[in-house]
Amino acid sequence: MNIDQIIKNRWFFKLLYLFRFYEISFYFMAFRWHKKHKTSVIISTRDVYELFYLDFLKVPKEDCKIIEMSEKRLITRCKNYCPVLEISQDLGIDTRKSCKQISEGPCKFFLRKLSKEIVFERNYDGIRPYTKDCEEIITLS
Repeated sequence: MNIDQIIKNRWFFKLLYLFRFYEISFYFMAFRWHKKHKTSVIISTRDVYELFYLDFLKVPKEDCKIIEMSEKRLITRCKNYCPVLEISQDLGIDTRKSCKQISEGPCKFFLRKLSKEIVFERNYDGIRPYTKDCEEIITLS
């Protein structure tokens, strides 16, 4: 292994540790939120919108468009400040990969703690910086 390969490998492992740190921090934030807010059973997509986007993620209402809200389905497109987007752009990393690695698990964890009936999906074809906002689909089964 030559010096260039060693440097690339070290850079890769530092990046991997950084991503894991952010992911674990996000899980911890979700855990702390649930510990502080003893929520009852979620009964509507409106509850999910308010608890997940507005209260937990602190997304300003004007930055989170509701595309569809029905009894069983919520589709949002958000353009709020996102540390994952920022660090990915700074490091030249595809947000479709970094966002999935860092935030998808914690988002699913948070929502499943609200209700086992919640299914979370992110549209990775509709994610920043490739589109003007990030689209997420939440369904209640």
